[in-house]
Amino acid sequence: MARPRRSDDTRQLLVEHGAAGFLTNGYHGTGIKQILDAVGVPKGSFYNYFDSKESFGQAIIDHHSLCVQRNLAEALGSSPDPVAGLRAFFGRLMDDFVRAEFTGGCLIANLGGELEGSAVLRESLAVAWHSWRDGVAAALRRAQELGMIRDDIDATGLADLLLESWEGAVLRMKIERSLEPLHKCLRRLLDDYFRV
Repeated sequence: MARPRRSDDTRQLLVEHGAAGFLTNGYHGTGIKQILDAVGVPKGSFYNYFDSKESFGQAIIDHHSLCVQRNLAEALGSSPDPVAGLRAFFGRLMDDFVRAEFTGGCLIANLGGELEGSAVLRESLAVAWHSWRDGVAAALRRAQELGMIRDDIDATGLADLLLESWEGAVLRMKIERSLEPLHKCLRRLLDDYFRV
């Protein structure tokens, strides 16, 4: 018997609802049935879209990575300089955290702490992390060229420091239910340590 025709819109809805579920409940705490029910897809149809929960996880990580890249590009493109663009990007993330009442955090970091046992998903997370880091590094490199950011440290190293510090600050934000750790992270790095 032939499989029913796949709908790209349905697949995208599954990914979007899955991303929200993974952010709220984690990979292991999110059931495929609850995602299918939310989208209105029969249980047996899941395999028309994904080979396994692991391939579903890959699609969600890829989707999240593209969203991060798009949001970073939009923030940088609409700002007067790369540092202002980075501030706008992180500011948008903070707005999202407030709307979510300081829950959720960062999908990449959350899943990274949960999925170290899956080589496939760990690799997808690494690719997503490096894409985010490389986008931030490109902005910092441009800021170095403009004389806004110190150039005695490679832009990639600065991007690693910024994102690793940011992720630690996100964890503290979730604990304290406050944006102050995030503001402090940006002040200490973008306004101090990174400056010429």
